[in-house]
Amino acid sequence: MIDIRPFASLGAFRNSWLNARHHFSFGSYRDPARAGFGRLLVWNDDEIAPGTGFDPHPHREMEIVTYIREGAITHQDSLGNEGRTEAGQVQVMHAGRGIVHAEYNREAVPTRLFQIWIRPDRAGAAPGWETRNFPGSGLRVLAGGRAGDAEAGALPLFADAAVLAGRLDAGAEARLALAPGRAAYLVALGGGISVNGVAAAPRDGVAVSGEAELVLRAEEGAEVVVVDVRA
Repeated sequence: MIDIRPFASLGAFRNSWLNARHHFSFGSYRDPARAGFGRLLVWNDDEIAPGTGFDPHPHREMEIVTYIREGAITHQDSLGNEGRTEAGQVQVMHAGRGIVHAEYNREAVPTRLFQIWIRPDRAGAAPGWETRNFPGSGLRVLAGGRAGDAEAGALPLFADAAVLAGRLDAGAEARLALAPGRAAYLVALGGGISVNGVAAAPRDGVAVSGEAELVLRAEEGAEVVVVDVRA
């Protein structure tokens, strides 16, 4: 089954510094039909104004992946980590048994990102934070806790899940096998794509279940982000 969730149908929040769309229930947005997708609980599409950001706040028992699309974000946390992650990089924060962090846009331009929350497989893991460059072309695993993800160079996740991304030229295809009992959620940027022949516009959510393989075709040049989880 391939369920297209048009960008215009997503939850929305806006204030003086944050313009956000929510693929799943989050904050004041509640939709029982969109209360997560397997172990994937949050996918926020955020635009953060220059010189602003999220002040220190706590998290527990969550794997949080931040995919920077434009601009950069500066991370600070209670473990003493501080670092800047820019477009072309991804960061992973293990909330584990507890962490306090802040995220600021210290750039002169808006920062646009996806923030993705995945439920971990076990409680009480050590909190932590890492950032890394990711490859530009083709669909590659950026962060994962599946068998073989670490050997592929992915940032670790304490969850049986993976975040993949890459750029596809116009007319190019990428294939992703889905093992029995697994599902995928994906979003394309830049240009439209088709998923097993079903068209999706830029920034639409695409929920996929009951498929053995995904065939992603870029109708125009597109950047695609995919989360593979247990269904």
